[in-house]
Amino acid sequence: MTGTAAENDGPRIEPSTRVELHELAVRRDRDEWIVGRAATRTFVALPAAGARAVELLGQGRSVAATERELRAETGEEFGIAEFVGDLTALGFVARIGERPVPEAEPPRASLPRLRPHHVRWSLHPALPVLVLLLLASAVAVLIRRPELVPHYRDLLWSPHGSLVLVGGAAAGWVLLLAHELAHLVTARATGVPGRMRLGTRLQFLVMQTDISGIELAPRRHRLTAYLSGIALNLTVASCLVLALAVTDTGSTAHRLLAAALLLALLPLPFQCLLFTRTDLYFVLQDLTGCRDLYGDGLAHARYVFRRTVRWPRPARTADPSLRLPPHERRAVRLYSTVLVTGTAACLAFMAAVTLPADLVLLVRAARGLGPEHGLAGNADAVAVLVVLGGINVLWLVTWLRNRRARGSGT
Repeated sequence: MTGTAAENDGPRIEPSTRVELHELAVRRDRDEWIVGRAATRTFVALPAAGARAVELLGQGRSVAATERELRAETGEEFGIAEFVGDLTALGFVARIGERPVPEAEPPRASLPRLRPHHVRWSLHPALPVLVLLLLASAVAVLIRRPELVPHYRDLLWSPHGSLVLVGGAAAGWVLLLAHELAHLVTARATGVPGRMRLGTRLQFLVMQTDISGIELAPRRHRLTAYLSGIALNLTVASCLVLALAVTDTGSTAHRLLAAALLLALLPLPFQCLLFTRTDLYFVLQDLTGCRDLYGDGLAHARYVFRRTVRWPRPARTADPSLRLPPHERRAVRLYSTVLVTGTAACLAFMAAVTLPADLVLLVRAARGLGPEHGLAGNADAVAVLVVLGGINVLWLVTWLRNRRARGSGT
């Protein structure tokens, strides 16, 4: 992330100018330093000299004094006035000289009354051990009693399709909210506000939690925040397996528990779709040390496409991945292949399978309305139209809303 110069009508930055910085967090990451402001979820990767300049400015040094100090330490010249302008654009500067810097209201956090000290327990090292113990116990039960291994028929817990559809949708959304709440809780424990909202990933309607600013936390806390949703699903699934082991096979409770188990496990394969920026994508991005694996991978894929097909025009610029450090370049080029292949396969599956199936179900439901179909038939038809049609409408509304937000820069 890079800043832009200060506005022309802002305070002039002279050699004698001193600035007051907001509270900033600093963390070393390989050969760079991550500097950011948790309140606005804004961060930037700086070289060592940039981090040192932030430190000197934060100590009250003037622009000229900071330049002299850096020149004495590194033997190089730096444009600190322009650097202050960049920091101002990022929202890191509270005051330039005697003039306060106006700033936009920070993004609203979800569950603002939830404070870091309320959820500090979520970062305790014993918690992953407990999750693994529960998972190991559930696996042991499934090995001893293979009849408890989930099957797609478990979702059909009732002969009434409307009950299956509505019940599955309700349970699925509850689990989805719990999954995202796990991300929010662990991020909040590190001091990152976090915000939950609806989003889209290709043809998928998803609930997502923006935990921008987690990059400033230690690695263990970052990985905990990224993996907490998957850990919650596995914990719920493990508890359901243990509950299944002590309930009577064929009972209503057993059927409901089996359906809930499958619903808890169904989102996990989706996490492997790294090209849709799932939880595992952020783990991969962190472990490879990439700043924007998706954005850089997409830029490289576009460059290769233009160079290969020479449409709409030949690629006249250099490969954008060449500006990256070697370790990032290798990861970005490999990920770009996964991105293109996975996206193409996902969209092809939607066109060949998902979309036709949805249309058939919606048409059948529409034809199933009317007095000649009886109360049960009409209830089933209405359930399909409300649940399936509602999800597709919600996807479209969410996609349009997010597209407008990106266009307006919000």
